[in-house]
Amino acid sequence: MGEVAVVDANTRPLEAGVVRDFRDELSYGGYLHLDRLLDAQHPVSRPQHHDELLFIIQHQTVELWLKLILHELRTARAHLAGDRLQPALKQLARVKHIQHTLTEQWSVLATLTPSEYVEFRGFLGRSSGFQSYQYRAVEFILGNKNADMIDVFAHDEHARDLLSELLGQPSVYDEFIRYLHRQGHEVPASVLDRDVTKPHTYDPGLVAAFRRIYESSAENWDAYEACEELVDLEENFQFWRFRHLKTVERTIGSKHGTGGSSGVSFLRAALDLTFFPELYAVRTEI
Repeated sequence: MGEVAVVDANTRPLEAGVVRDFRDELSYGGYLHLDRLLDAQHPVSRPQHHDELLFIIQHQTVELWLKLILHELRTARAHLAGDRLQPALKQLARVKHIQHTLTEQWSVLATLTPSEYVEFRGFLGRSSGFQSYQYRAVEFILGNKNADMIDVFAHDEHARDLLSELLGQPSVYDEFIRYLHRQGHEVPASVLDRDVTKPHTYDPGLVAAFRRIYESSAENWDAYEACEELVDLEENFQFWRFRHLKTVERTIGSKHGTGGSSGVSFLRAALDLTFFPELYAVRTEI
């Protein structure tokens, strides 16, 4: 039988097999590049304000999760293009869990009071979450495309190239609709042949296709399940947008954003944007 670790004097002794020498081994910190990661927080307020570190880490963490979301959505899109629906749904399920984490994360930033934030807000200059190119990339790959947004990143070659690439590619929704067509579902040619550089807009013919899927769900279970997964994803995205709006409102009220937007009213308008309008419209038809 193996040895059982015993806690004595509130100390757990290191087991004999625990590695101690990492001169020739890959360590946890080395694998994660923690030297670089933990040295990436540089408050700009002078004198340095205590709460600015919270503000930086909050936004850096969001960017890490957005990087993973984009990675998963690219893979899901590729699976749909290859008629591999189940693996695509696995990626979407992971995205949904990440979205829950991102939404709950706003509660941490909400502990930043207006009087605390104002102490360092002026040091941020024109930097703003509006300029998150990864957030825009996620919007693009889900179908909310806006070519004018690329101008915001004229100073950043990597961001500009990424958004330009995604602008010219089908969205996850485009590939799902094409998948349905290849599976024998009646999809309007206008949707299949649309200009993918434009945002997807409502098409009543597509609503009819979804209605047939929903009304015969037993015979179209895979497609039916995928539709509901996409609805979950959009709903989660809207929850995230709403929590963002309420956190900003709680912190700065009706002030303009540091990036030049109108602030809360600009964020509120985003709640009217939709990725998959037909999947909501079909509910009225059933």
